[in-house]
Amino acid sequence: MLRTIREFWNDQRGIAMILVAIMLPVLVGFAILAIDMSRANSLHNDLQKGADAMALAAAGELDGRADSISRAKRALANLVTGKDPSLGSGNKYSFSGTSTVAQTLTDAGVTVRFLRSIPPSDDEAIRTEDVITDEITDAKDAIFAEVRVTPVGFDAIFPVSYLNGSTNDSFNVGATAVAGFEQSICETVPVFMCNPFETDTPATSKTIQQAFASGDTYSREFRILKVDNNPGPGNFGLLDNNLQSLRDAIAMGTAGTCYNRNALTTKTGVTLGQVSAGLNVRFDLYSGSLNKYNKDWNYRPATNVRKGQKSNTCSKYDPVTDNSALPLPSGSWDAGNNAYSQKIANASTFYAQYWSVNHKGAAVPSIPSTSYPTGDTTQPASRYDVYKYEIAHSLVGDKSLVPTKESGDPSCFKGDTPSLDPDRRLMNLAIVDCLANEDKINGHTQLKPDGYASVFLNTPVQKSNPSDDPDGTGAEKPISLEIVDVDGPLGNGTLDKAFRNEAQLYR
Repeated sequence: MLRTIREFWNDQRGIAMILVAIMLPVLVGFAILAIDMSRANSLHNDLQKGADAMALAAAGELDGRADSISRAKRALANLVTGKDPSLGSGNKYSFSGTSTVAQTLTDAGVTVRFLRSIPPSDDEAIRTEDVITDEITDAKDAIFAEVRVTPVGFDAIFPVSYLNGSTNDSFNVGATAVAGFEQSICETVPVFMCNPFETDTPATSKTIQQAFASGDTYSREFRILKVDNNPGPGNFGLLDNNLQSLRDAIAMGTAGTCYNRNALTTKTGVTLGQVSAGLNVRFDLYSGSLNKYNKDWNYRPATNVRKGQKSNTCSKYDPVTDNSALPLPSGSWDAGNNAYSQKIANASTFYAQYWSVNHKGAAVPSIPSTSYPTGDTTQPASRYDVYKYEIAHSLVGDKSLVPTKESGDPSCFKGDTPSLDPDRRLMNLAIVDCLANEDKINGHTQLKPDGYASVFLNTPVQKSNPSDDPDGTGAEKPISLEIVDVDGPLGNGTLDKAFRNEAQLYR
């Protein structure tokens, strides 16, 4: 009997079946758990990709404009629900349940907050002071968009209720993404101009984009003078750049660096002579040491440099006084206005003498207002319109009255014939709300510009005392210009190629 019991005890036949019977539920459980983990991970990836895409779409609209948040919300709504036909039926996700049909995110399942800043560490939560609560007033300060996808219920195959004590076998999976917008401009001179439409009362101020779109900038002459302290409408200032010579940066039309649209730092210690000498290169004038660059393509003039200049003068702007050659005419200025002239009311009257003197006594033709922001070509032509008309109708070579007999063709530049594109009498510069940013300008700390403008140079810059050294520190007369385009959706789009826009994920 004992031997029988001992033999049975030592008999190992069939032990594998026992072990399999014991381990089979464990193995099946682990297999189901692995499937659930894979499904949950795929669901989280779907939701995270959706959150990332929506955050990037919203951040891509945060360009510092007054309507940036409203545009960001519209972009987000189109992406979530697919209101834009090109987006299909919106962002979808799978693996939340046993159904193989992908689910579509809804407005209720997505929330967004707009942020002016984020903590330096990803481990830190978004702070109250980071969040923009007044999305209308503070839209310009919005730099980041945080998108949260409401946690979605995940139906597990594995009996999760045995592990967490819940009443069902499901748990939630969500996603969060933070994206920011960065815009830089590369094709610009290191110069900023004070917003001529800014006032001491914000309610009556206009952004440069609003002023342009309403036609307030069109055909006005803007005269700007440099000041180092307390600049306001009618002034300009200088920006930090990576080139040793600010004069050369202005002459060539590049700052030597790309400026972050939201972070500019002003510069001092530069004489006005450097500014005027650089600008006047575009009019075929090479003062002082710039004369050695009169064959360098980077220092080429515009194709039309008519300026009412005395013959054979290449070193400085020395306009004639006998009216035998004329620059584009100046505007009429209201008493006390130091920012901009009145608009041109009647083109035929305004340009009559200019046209007769420079174009063989001819009457002013009907010149369309091709640069008017709304496309209305019946407006009185601006100076830029007249300049372009002369080029388009091969009138640049017309000679003015004797004895000057000036034409618009460059004669001082000895290099290859200048090209029409890019136009060297156009340049891009920053527009700054100088009254609101007075402390930052004086303190040379980073400031956020109101925008950027493409400006047309009406005439070269002249010394108050013509005998002053062109590169010296003698007093300058104002820079005379017209605003022909602005950045953003309210502009004509000619500045778009100068900008580099990038929305990137931060969290």
